[in-house]
Amino acid sequence: MAAGLQRLFNNLGRLGIGVAVVGGVVSQALYNVNAGHRAVIFDRFTGVKDYVTGEGTHFIIPWVQRPVIYDCRSRPRNVAVTTGSKDLQNVNITLRILFRPLAAQLPKMYMSLGEDYDERVLPSITTEVLKAVVAQFDAGELITQRENVSHRVSEELTERAKQFGLLLDDISLTHLTFGHEFTTAVEAKQVAQQDAEKARFLVEKAEQQKLAAIIAAEGDAKAAELLAKSFTSAGDGLIELRRLEAAEDIAYQMSRSRNVAYLPKNQSTLLNLPMQ
Repeated sequence: MAAGLQRLFNNLGRLGIGVAVVGGVVSQALYNVNAGHRAVIFDRFTGVKDYVTGEGTHFIIPWVQRPVIYDCRSRPRNVAVTTGSKDLQNVNITLRILFRPLAAQLPKMYMSLGEDYDERVLPSITTEVLKAVVAQFDAGELITQRENVSHRVSEELTERAKQFGLLLDDISLTHLTFGHEFTTAVEAKQVAQQDAEKARFLVEKAEQQKLAAIIAAEGDAKAAELLAKSFTSAGDGLIELRRLEAAEDIAYQMSRSRNVAYLPKNQSTLLNLPMQ
């Protein structure tokens, strides 16, 4: 009985070892490719295979073949570049790029660039294209024609990236600044323009005031001329008429005041106080 149990346990042990070995081999022979990813197979004897494996679970030869997984979804990357404009101004530009590898070119990409292809390619080609495009515009044109600059950069950078097996889904010019000297010059120019506008306003105001003074002087001269003619034709009658009009106006104003009292013709005071 004991010998039978011993043989049973030995058989079970050998079976367990066999199952473990088979399970290890199977686990090494299977690999998964997640959604949005692709795999390139590297063979220790024949090198990189010229086909790309899609999503799902796949078989490989354990210890002979190795899958290299690539993320083929769009990913963002910011690239900052300092370059010079056509008028030799320093320009700081930042591009935001959405990129992804072309699945059909992954074997070639793996052999020539490796897995960190974005670090090797994007900074260099972005700097190259930006320097070439920005050098064709003045600093002022980079601001006024920003959409045109962005379009030119997008076209040339997309064409350049295709040579390395990269597809650029979107390119945005997110940051554009100039050197300290240019910024100071622009601010000084704006201040000068404001001062010029203020000076022009003051000149126009002075001219308007001068014109108003001339018109007023001409009016006074015309009035004096008319008065002189009236005095010549009417004599003292006109002066008497003006005096009566003035007296009438004074009487009207005094009649409306509560602090004014009228006295009889021959009386000089309101109260008859006893004389001492």
